[in-house]
Amino acid sequence: MRYGSFRLLVFLMVLLAGAYTPARGQQAIPLRVAIAPVSVNNLPFIIALEEGIYQRNGLAVDQFIPSGAAETAKEDGVIVNARYVSAGGAFSPITTANAVGLIFNRTRSASAPLDQVTLATLEPVMRYHIVAQPEISRVEQLKGKRLGITGFGAVTHFAARVFVERMQWDPVKDISLMLSGASVAALKARRVDALLASDLRYPMATAAGYKSLFDTRSWNVPLPGSGVTASQSWLRDNRETARRFIRSLVEAIAVIKKDKEATFRAMAKWWGITDPRLREMIYEAAAEKPSKPYPSVAGIRRVMEVYDSNEMRKYKPEDFYDDSFVRELDETGFIDGLYK
Repeated sequence: MRYGSFRLLVFLMVLLAGAYTPARGQQAIPLRVAIAPVSVNNLPFIIALEEGIYQRNGLAVDQFIPSGAAETAKEDGVIVNARYVSAGGAFSPITTANAVGLIFNRTRSASAPLDQVTLATLEPVMRYHIVAQPEISRVEQLKGKRLGITGFGAVTHFAARVFVERMQWDPVKDISLMLSGASVAALKARRVDALLASDLRYPMATAAGYKSLFDTRSWNVPLPGSGVTASQSWLRDNRETARRFIRSLVEAIAVIKKDKEATFRAMAKWWGITDPRLREMIYEAAAEKPSKPYPSVAGIRRVMEVYDSNEMRKYKPEDFYDDSFVRELDETGFIDGLYK
């Protein structure tokens, strides 16, 4: 084989693998990342830090859980390691957020960013358990009751809207959606009659003795749940940083799917969760994260339908996402290669 052909072959092999190896002595790109709320969807980012994946991809990531998110987690019985909690500080150009809030805020708030897009989705299907007080045994009994949600425009609010729609109830007269009510503490204090429990909150609710009335996964409702978002203005000058971050994400998902013990270590270190039953329930949810976390276009469309308004109709689904980073990793065969 001629030398020129050999060089071309090596180049193509590296391209197809999507690999990145920092040059000797090359300085890693610094990036400060807030991961909130405390949820199963954020486990991949913890794994990326703990298993050295960010570092291998040339990123120097300062990753933290905001103090407010840590306090909220306490209401569900999750005690975040203080070492990883921060009041905030520097702006996080990439956030581990969902597209529900992004879409809701852009069409409801004059102060919301106008160029924020989602780059990846880790929760493409609505997967909440409806957990209620012991005396409530059927979802039909929630008519006229109080259902706890996180806040307006949160994923729990979207899920509640879908639930009310499915039940064919009047969203004003037939049920009360209670802000700051989606916690085990709110259930224990009887400030709500039921709540929408996430993949992390549900195990904690069962540990407190509550049971699920219904699992919304059976509805197969598309959702642009937690993942990665960034502003388009930042992406214009920082595409390589975003590329390395998304590559780190898909590598971390592969670690979760293939290495249960690494996931258990991360839960214990960051969240203090060591109970075998709880960690198995949480791991089962974490292992179901999509290996190819494309932005959920179907989910974005569903959110636009649920929050239909005059302002919403000025937008197209394409205004809310950029799938180029995941698509690049997929089309080069990098993601498939992680599972061989």
